[in-house]
Amino acid sequence: MSNPPVPAPPSAAGTWWSDAVVYQIYPRSFADGDGDGMGDLRGVLDRLPYLEQLGVDAIWLSPFYKSPQADGGYDVADYRQVDPLFGSLADFDAMLQDAHRRGMKVIVDLVPNHTSDEHAWFQAALAAAPGSPERGRYIFREGRDEAPGSGDGNRPPNNWKSVFGGPAWTRVSEQDGSPGQWYLHLFDTKQPDLNWENAEVQEEMRAVLRFWLDRGADGFRVDVAHGLVKEAGLPDWEGVAAMVEGTSRPRTDSHLPGEAPGAHTDAEEPHRSVSPMYPPSPFFDQDGVHDIYRDWRRVLDEYGGDRMMVAEAWVEPAERLARYVRPDEMQQAFNFDFLLAGWDAERMAEAIEASLAAAESVGAPCTWVLSNHDTVRHATRFGLKDPTTFPKGIAEFDEQPDAALGLARARAATLVALALPGSAYLYQGEELGLPEHTTLPAEARQDPTFFRTRGAEIGRDGCRVPLPWEENQPGFGFSATHGGAAARPWLPQPESFGPLAADQQDGEEGSTLELYRAALRFRSVRRLGQGTVEWTDEHAPDSGLLAFRNGDVLVVANMGFASAPVPEGFKVVLSSGPEPAEDWAGMQEVPVDSTVYLQRG
Repeated sequence: MSNPPVPAPPSAAGTWWSDAVVYQIYPRSFADGDGDGMGDLRGVLDRLPYLEQLGVDAIWLSPFYKSPQADGGYDVADYRQVDPLFGSLADFDAMLQDAHRRGMKVIVDLVPNHTSDEHAWFQAALAAAPGSPERGRYIFREGRDEAPGSGDGNRPPNNWKSVFGGPAWTRVSEQDGSPGQWYLHLFDTKQPDLNWENAEVQEEMRAVLRFWLDRGADGFRVDVAHGLVKEAGLPDWEGVAAMVEGTSRPRTDSHLPGEAPGAHTDAEEPHRSVSPMYPPSPFFDQDGVHDIYRDWRRVLDEYGGDRMMVAEAWVEPAERLARYVRPDEMQQAFNFDFLLAGWDAERMAEAIEASLAAAESVGAPCTWVLSNHDTVRHATRFGLKDPTTFPKGIAEFDEQPDAALGLARARAATLVALALPGSAYLYQGEELGLPEHTTLPAEARQDPTFFRTRGAEIGRDGCRVPLPWEENQPGFGFSATHGGAAARPWLPQPESFGPLAADQQDGEEGSTLELYRAALRFRSVRRLGQGTVEWTDEHAPDSGLLAFRNGDVLVVANMGFASAPVPEGFKVVLSSGPEPAEDWAGMQEVPVDSTVYLQRG
């Protein structure tokens, strides 16, 4: 007898996001429409037919706002302007209109925890005096004295560390040149944190929401959604500001461009693999963030019931994350428990059960994601000796993955994710089976994490490499030529990208691109996003088998060490493996490192 079903929350009528497949676009690396080597909105517009054919329901655009690009655009200088690197507001409008014409929704990235230090507000704060309204928009504080009563303020206000490594405080010089106050930046020095107790900050972000909603945006992905509110008094904290649990270690053999090996200094110590929740953080997941999202929800509701928000909130346990998607807050939150489970049946089954139960408790849909612009691509992670590890970047002197094994497991994990009820998020290039660029030279890296840790933490550049569109074109066709020579892509692409280019996989049976297209069609036709999960008799996670039923579809993922029999009376209707489609119905076994969809027949 099969186990009782794990309930999935009901989909509200007219809520497209409840079971949507959303494709994340990192604009600088998706497609270059003007030939300068940097991806842009024109490139997105040109490739919308590709996304329509892929079968996604929506696209999510990482930041394209005016920015000095110290952190890939997550350092915003103007929330209402498109950075010239990416085009113009007119380009955004044209892209959005064509996406809507093709039936795709558009989600934009909102970065409310911090601005750029080049934002007009922060420049005004630097020019103003301590205690001024201009400084009140940010978190400025007096420093601590080196010795009691010294009055020098030479030490930061507390001991917090930046997520990117090093101290979370920077001291400014006052107008007379004297050492002044300190400002908080949980990320890079060029990303000062906003003060969310300030009424002007609150009203400004409401206005930003309305600006993009008025232009037709369908929703927002909220960056660092768990980080806006800080504990009163800003107390010292002995934890480390890691965003995710993973592997991070000092690298005595790493060095920055122009430095000798071993030049690492302790001043910019990397954050270690410690969850931000243990011990509880005074700057992540504070209860006050929920008041902000209730306020924003009222703004979205002014525009109709189908505008949405999805939280990037590295929060655990699942019950705590569910607070972000209560009926009067956000509609979705990224399910990082599933992403972090790795290629392991027991861990994945636990993440699925906990996520569905937590979401059901507040009537929200689950989300399922395997990669994004901040993580090593899962086609690479799953090819490591330990396919549950979560490295924060991989360099040429690290363990190199088994590419074929990683890709096989990545394809299989994708079929699991796409068979689960709720919404699925895909990261650009995963439909091509792209691996991480694990041999990117140090001189090409741009992630501030790499520099703030003096190379001890490799960072995220390896998953942000421009996509390959045509194998036999310069830059694999990333940049349009318009009759001239295209510039070199902003990050170098590995040679391994060539055979994986979109033009090499289009129409090729067994290719990863065609597998994604088939899986998305199957998911849509069978309405799997609106179904339920019922563990079946075949489910044996301790033996590496994950098996569940969603409607009349039986899903079996073999993460073990031996092939498993196809259940009697069932036939394979979709397989993650390389077998030709005409052979599926005759398959008698589910191979290791593969997933199959089965139906009675």
